[in-house]
This record gives sequence, structure tokens and C-alpha cells, in this order.
Amino acid sequence: MAKKRYTIWLSRPLAHKFEAVAARAKGGKSAVVEDTLKAVLEPQSLPGVDDALGRRLDNLNRTVAHIERDMAITTETLGLFVRYFLTITPPMPESEQEPARLLGRERFGVFVVEVGRRMTSDRRLVAEVLESIARNDPDLFGNLSSPAAAPAPEKSQDAAAQPAGDTHE
Repeated sequence: MAKKRYTIWLSRPLAHKFEAVAARAKGGKSAVVEDTLKAVLEPQSLPGVDDALGRRLDNLNRTVAHIERDMAITTETLGLFVRYFLTITPPMPESEQEPARLLGRERFGVFVVEVGRRMTSDRRLVAEVLESIARNDPDLFGNLSSPAAAPAPEKSQDAAAQPAGDTHE
């Protein structure tokens, strides 16, 4: 196949990088330019690129779906908590408002420290809640895959005698 000659102009920094890559490549500068142009102009000519890109996009799609689900759960949880809090909290007499504000500021400070601590670690509240449920009421984690699967863990003797919903914590 006949080849055509081109003259191109490159900035000095790019020319230095190009020469460094060409020195390591088989075939020299022409081969580097030809391979690069082929990759840009004919991306399907590179085997496996579409498959790898498809896998990466699938992984990103799953990750975004998990984030979307988690955000929906978080938003609903916060909304339900705020609604519950606002509907059950009675108005406070004027004489008790200032001490309540001081206590609120103190609690908020503790809250901010706890959020900061959790954000710097891999330990999340959901993990603690799930562990607490598994420890206190393992029947809530019944096997959903099939009824013939392994039975739920047995409760200890004192837990079995305890009425449902009661905890010692």
C-alpha cells in the first residue's frame, strides 16, 4: 500500500513527548502517528475497546442506581423523621426556651462531631443498625430467597422469654 507524506507542526512540549514515545515504540514516529490516527478515526479497529467500555458503563450504571436508591431511602427517612418530630413535639413555654436552646446547641455540637467522625471512617450508621437488628431480633432477617433455605438463627433462652419489641438497651 502506498503511503502519503504529511508535514505537521507541533508545539515544543508536545514534540518532546512525541519523540519520547516514538523512541520507545516499534516503527518510529510514523508508526506512532498512524496508530494514534487509526485509534481516533477507526475506534472499532481496536479489539476489546467496545467491550471494556461497555463493562465500565454497566458498572457505572449499577453504581449510580445504588446511589439513587440510597438517596431515596435517605430522603424518605429524613422526611419521615422531620414530619414525626414536628407533629409530636408540643410547643414549649417561653420560660423553658432559652435553656432548651443551650441544650440544643450542645447536642448539635456533639452531632457535628459524630458526623465528622463517621465521614472519616468506613463505619456507617446503617451497618450499626443492621448489626443491632441481627443481634436483638434476627427473625427480621428471614431468608427471602426460598422457604426451604437455612432456618433463621435461634435466639438465646433469655431472648426467647422476652416479649417481642422489648430490649435491654
